[in-house]
Amino acid sequence: MAKQSVKVGLVQMSTLDDKSANIDKALAQVRVAAGRGAQIVCLQELFASPYFCQVEDAALFDLGEAKDGPTVSAVAKVAQELGVVVLTSMFERRAPGLYHNTTVVLGTRGEELGVYRKMHIPDDPLFYEKFYFTPGDLGFMSVDTPFAKVGPLVCWDQWYPEGARLTALAGAQILFYPTAIGWHPQEKASHGAAQLAAWQTMQKSHAIANGVFVVAVNRVGHEGPNDGGLEFWGHSFVCDPAGVVLAEAGTGEETLVVELDLGRIEEQRRGWPFLRDRRIDAYAGLLERYLDRGK
Repeated sequence: MAKQSVKVGLVQMSTLDDKSANIDKALAQVRVAAGRGAQIVCLQELFASPYFCQVEDAALFDLGEAKDGPTVSAVAKVAQELGVVVLTSMFERRAPGLYHNTTVVLGTRGEELGVYRKMHIPDDPLFYEKFYFTPGDLGFMSVDTPFAKVGPLVCWDQWYPEGARLTALAGAQILFYPTAIGWHPQEKASHGAAQLAAWQTMQKSHAIANGVFVVAVNRVGHEGPNDGGLEFWGHSFVCDPAGVVLAEAGTGEETLVVELDLGRIEEQRRGWPFLRDRRIDAYAGLLERYLDRGK
């Protein structure tokens, strides 16, 4: 089978309190990735600011922008200049009082190719996202780009096989998960290794079950008070349709560029035909919250 190559770039970085500085920092790494041959570059979740969802503070809604606001416009300009596709995460102000955690897929002319609004919104200690974000209403999707069909998802979505499945069924060849995940410092010693392993295992399982590539892009660094906050664990990675990790970052700032052979999708699905053998007539129960009716 003829090789169908695409190079993807992953920008893993820490953030500052200065929004403009974060944007400049991210765009500098987009340039680095493009200079190393990347054709599709993914930025981490909410890269323009520290992870503000550690607290519930109405004043932080001021960080929101229209999806054609200054952050996306700055990224679009660089995407056009470099002739690359960029998946850029943002805090979208859709209307007064209506906000989303959004990923915009920008094309090689800086144009908007697709918009995905995060579907699964967590509400856990130091991850108070339900205070800020309305769940997405655009569904799961595949976005055509000049280089590959990409499936944008966001962070908490990565724990849900249903989202990965629907994105793959829409035709996506590469699932992208811009992410902000880390340890509670008091949990790291006892649970840290298991949490990181679970995070990676879950996403590798999406690659295997759907016969697609998966790209996860996390942030790094400690954010919050010295005696608390979150330690973002990095470890951004790419895995192939067999779940084999092709490249993985460490716990510091790093930009990865990884070549993917899209022909592996057909090859893998011929050998492991999970899509063929799905019993779509038997899955109605997935539309229920829990199968306890009549019990």
